[in-house]
Amino acid sequence: MTMAVLTSVLAFVVAISVLIAVHEFGHFWVARKLDFKVLRFSIGFGRPLLRKVGAAPDRTEYVLAALPLGGYVKMLDEREGPLDPADRARAFQSRPPLARIAVLLAGPGANFLFAIVAFWLLYMAGVPGLKPVVGEVAAGSIAAEAGLESGQTIVRVGDAPVATREAAMLGILDVLVDEGRVPLTLVDEAGRERATTLFVAPDSRRELTEPGALLGGLGFSFWFPKIPVVVGELVEGGPAERAGLLPGDEVVAVDGEPVDDFRQFVERVRARPGDSLPFDVRRGSQSLRLEVAVEAQQEDGATVGRIGMSAGGTASFPDWMRTEERFGPLAAVAPAVRETWNKSALTVKFLWRMVTGDVSTKNISGPINIAQYAGLSALGGFTYFLGFMALISISLGVLNLLPIPILDGGQVLYQLAEIIKGRPLSEEIQVAGQKVGIAFLVALMGFAFYNDIARLIG
Repeated sequence: MTMAVLTSVLAFVVAISVLIAVHEFGHFWVARKLDFKVLRFSIGFGRPLLRKVGAAPDRTEYVLAALPLGGYVKMLDEREGPLDPADRARAFQSRPPLARIAVLLAGPGANFLFAIVAFWLLYMAGVPGLKPVVGEVAAGSIAAEAGLESGQTIVRVGDAPVATREAAMLGILDVLVDEGRVPLTLVDEAGRERATTLFVAPDSRRELTEPGALLGGLGFSFWFPKIPVVVGELVEGGPAERAGLLPGDEVVAVDGEPVDDFRQFVERVRARPGDSLPFDVRRGSQSLRLEVAVEAQQEDGATVGRIGMSAGGTASFPDWMRTEERFGPLAAVAPAVRETWNKSALTVKFLWRMVTGDVSTKNISGPINIAQYAGLSALGGFTYFLGFMALISISLGVLNLLPIPILDGGQVLYQLAEIIKGRPLSEEIQVAGQKVGIAFLVALMGFAFYNDIARLIG
């Protein structure tokens, strides 16, 4: 197992275990406060790894189990067998429906509270970001038709101000799926403000919601600093090595045309499969010309050029491009709550839009993709990992509120039906609902795994 895979697995297990513990503790804490009798508090499923029995009279069993992909709080329930008359009033079904609803909502509520606390800590530490400055604009694209130009900064999407690239992209997606036309306010390098609108054809909107498709589909990218065309690692026996290129060489021209950015260099090579290209190379104080035979390779049904060379140069964003949101302990509360609310609302909206077919279902991720993001965020440091956990916690909270019988939201519907009818739903209806819920979750997980595997092999 490589270090990257090991990091992803460990980060995933830590994140999921913590968030499940938070969720189940929400159920547990409210249940105890409302005088439900809790029999077991388990983090994970399967064989217990650690087990402890609490004090009398409840003697609650606390378990850490082998499979950390879930958890549960088991309460005394008269449907599972005869009860001691002394405990009957503390059984789940014997408690008032509103108390049951409070216990059921406490799990998702704990996930949202975790996200608020995480964002609060992040805003106190300082949330770094990059300004949404427009880079290249493709000719004839949606962005070009709207008049976007390199160097402009997006300052508002619709009526909402945006300070970072992430906020700009989420804002564009949010408006796009609702209206198809995205009003933007831009400021050019001279400080002049102008308003424009991105018009997206109805048959193109869903495609733009696929992962990674938004900016390319609109026809622009955000500004990035130029990366020097310095040779990094070489594929053994590849075209670049065979031509005599060495790590540390700087390519200054390809086929007589100057290059000063690695992305531009890659595009030129990709566009010339099977050709022999002269590279002008600077090696220390020497100037060389080397002929590189570009290999033709298939990629997504197209033939592209490859030479077996990675970038050895680096570039950093200038200070004027960077931004940071930082608040004191009291001032950080409001933006933390707002961020949790906005992310939750956007998650709900996108889930509904998937149902209606307006948003691509390729956005549904399973454990493999989540583990990859967990590993990447863990490598970025604690603040990145905490931000990742806040987003996953919001997703868990929203998921558990869905009106699916096996989830908290579905169980809340059962309690509301009991309040309306004046008596519990029949056991047959509840069992049928559980079966439907399990089937739905199995299908959803299967689809999420399919998306994960498709991303890996794609």
